[in-house]
Order: sequence, then structure tokens, then C-alpha cells
Amino acid sequence: MPLPKAELHLHVEGTLEPELAFELAARNAVELPYADTDDLRKAYAFEDLQSFLNLYYELMAVLRTERDFEDLANAYLERAAAQGVRHAEIFFDPQAHIARGVPMGTVVEGLWRALGRSEDSHGVSTQLIMCFLRDESADSAMETLRAAEPYLDRIVGVGLDSAEVGHPPAKFREVYEAAAALGLRRVAHAGEEGPPEYITEALDVLGIERVDHGLRCMEDPALVERLVRERVPLTLCPLSNVRLRAVDVLAEHPLPAMLDAGLLCTVNSDDPAYFGGYVADNFHAVHDTLGLSTERMRELARNSFLASFLDHDEERRARYLAEVDAYEFTGN
Repeated sequence: MPLPKAELHLHVEGTLEPELAFELAARNAVELPYADTDDLRKAYAFEDLQSFLNLYYELMAVLRTERDFEDLANAYLERAAAQGVRHAEIFFDPQAHIARGVPMGTVVEGLWRALGRSEDSHGVSTQLIMCFLRDESADSAMETLRAAEPYLDRIVGVGLDSAEVGHPPAKFREVYEAAAALGLRRVAHAGEEGPPEYITEALDVLGIERVDHGLRCMEDPALVERLVRERVPLTLCPLSNVRLRAVDVLAEHPLPAMLDAGLLCTVNSDDPAYFGGYVADNFHAVHDTLGLSTERMRELARNSFLASFLDHDEERRARYLAEVDAYEFTGN
């Protein structure tokens, strides 16, 4: 039985395994430029974030109908449950679908077919976070927020993802102010490839409550002190960081130093179909490679629930935390 955990940094489009990609391509008469799943997997040798994004958006072409999005989410939830996930806060990228002629409603309704029954089907509670593409315009982000308004009973928050360098958080000040006015929670990718200043800007300008990635905060001691003092969670994705060359090898990942500094770190899988592992695989990797103790692993699991947007259901959060505290490590 795996360690109970929450996953807080997971792009549902990034869970599209090659087998499902080919299945959906056949269903929707989409021709992929790969001979088979093995040929597609060979394309997963990324040089940087942009090389990954190119493939990521290319494969989205197979996602067309509500059923496609339902199947995508169900496949993730099945894997997540097997890896000990008890609660998942799931990102999705509506702009990437709307640009292909797939309406917001198709995406949200399809995902919700799976998420809405996830507790019964998989034992996993879920929340949905809509991300804006930072390499698109601020106007496009605002249009996307407006398009999402009929579905806000199913969307808990907004995020900011895609190519970070050259797209500072302040670009999205107005849309984040609008999201806050609608009562949405706010997170943003910052400090993955971008500088520590992007983290500070996301906190001060966008009012984010959680930093996605954030590993470059370690370059700014004053920022680290602030994140510790304000208990701002960081959603780290170790295997992703290695695949996208944010760190050269996992053994050099700053996670141990970040925990030692008192940062509220969590471990997540980001885009697991592309980066070589789901969330428990990330937990195993940091345990084995970084030498984290079992109590450090328990701390990471506790942090995941403490950092989650379960403020509306503290009884559920307490139940999940009790599961973590009661967990007996047996080598799993």
C-alpha cells in the first residue's frame, strides 16, 4: 500500500500516454506523425521546456470530444489511486483546446464526467484548476476566464503555465484580479526556468497562494525566508525538472536543502506520461536518490494535504492527515 498523498501539480493533458494517444487518434481519424507507440516514446527526449511543449501541444490534437476528455481523466485517476493519491487538484489548459475548435464546455463537461464520480470510482477527491497559457496574450486569458464563468461550480482556481521565460507574471495582473473577484484560488508556475524574481512578482502582483515549481527560490535567501515565514507551499516536480534540464541529474535536486530551510515543499508528477513517472514514482525517486528519510517522506505527504485547497472541508483534510500519520513504511 503506497503512502497516502495529494497531488497538486498535475496537467491532465500531460497524462496522455502513447497508447491512449493512438487509441483516440484512431477514434477521431487524426493521423499522428509516428509509426507506433515506441516511435512516439522516442520523441520524449527533451532538451528544454519548449521542446517538450512542442510535442505536448501536437498530441493534444487527438482530444476532440467529451468522451476523449473523460477517458483521459479516468486513465489518470486509475493510475493515481494505485499510487496512493487520495486527493488531486488537476490543471487543464482550455486555450490549447479552444484554439483547435474544441469549446470550453466540451473540455470541462468531459473532465467532470470522470472527476464528478472519482470518489466512488477511484477513492480520490478532486478539484479542477484552469490554467492560462503565459505565452498567449493577457486578453486571451481574460476571454478564457469569461468563457469559464458558466462552469465555475466545477473550477476551484486558476493557474499560469507554459513557456515561462520572457512572460513575467505581471502580464496577467488584471485577469488574476478578475479571478480573485470571482472567488477563485490562485496559483502560478514560477521559478522553474524563470528567475526568482518571477516568484516574488507572482506573489505580489498576482496574489498567488501556492507556487508551482519554485525551485529557483534557492538563489534568493530573502525570498526563501519570506516563503518560510508566510508558509507559501511549493509544488515541486523532481522527475520533470530532470527531463526538462532544470537540474542536470536528480542527485543535484535542491529538495533536501529546501526542506532543511523549512520550506513547505510537496512532490508531484507534472506531466507524468512525458517525464517518466507518476507521483509515487517521484516519491520513490527522491527517497532512493536523495536519501530522504521515511519521516521526510511522511513530511512531504503531510505537506501535500496542508497545501491543498481543502479549506472548505477541514474534516476531510484531517482524515487524510491521519492516514499519513498512521502509515507504516514497509519499503513501499
